[in-house]
Amino acid sequence: MVLGLFSIFCSVSRKSHCASWMLLISFLLDMAVGTMTRHLNICCKLGTDLNDFAVFTTFGLASALLLGVDGPLNGFLAIIYVLTTSFRLCFCSAAGGPFSYKGLPCPYASCVLASTSLLTKGNTFILCCMASLMILFMIDQSNYPHDEILESENWKKMVYMGGVIMLFFSPFSLTAFYCLIWSLSYIFFPDVLWGKAACLKL
Repeated sequence: MVLGLFSIFCSVSRKSHCASWMLLISFLLDMAVGTMTRHLNICCKLGTDLNDFAVFTTFGLASALLLGVDGPLNGFLAIIYVLTTSFRLCFCSAAGGPFSYKGLPCPYASCVLASTSLLTKGNTFILCCMASLMILFMIDQSNYPHDEILESENWKKMVYMGGVIMLFFSPFSLTAFYCLIWSLSYIFFPDVLWGKAACLKL
């Protein structure tokens, strides 16, 4: 939530580069925090509510602000993106059952937007196209695997660790490209690549 608020502040200050990095770090932290809460057995209703609010703030509002609000089209699309995130959190989060989501999870959509913003240096047209595509995926009723990467197969843990290592030690453009490919592989090949462990649990 704190990183999401920082991202919002950066977007308002017209520092989209910093705002995008806040979102990518949030994407990686979101997975780690979920794993930590389960291992420490500190899950509670208050934590769930705070998590939803953090997801909305970071992966909804902060991500939408990457589109900018300079023109009517950008502003309208940003509003639609925020509403889509709200809709998905309210109605689709648990609709797929314990092993899958209905609709694309918001963190992956946010990661795509943040990576695209970094790789295109904030190109508004491309960002609007990607945001429109992410909106369609989030409201889609297709199933996406609810497979916790840090509690799954070793190769998935390596994918996560690769993202963390690249964040600190590789060129920024390469890290953004890595996160983009990671997210797109989840979006377009959810069952083939990312659903195996969830199916085994089922």
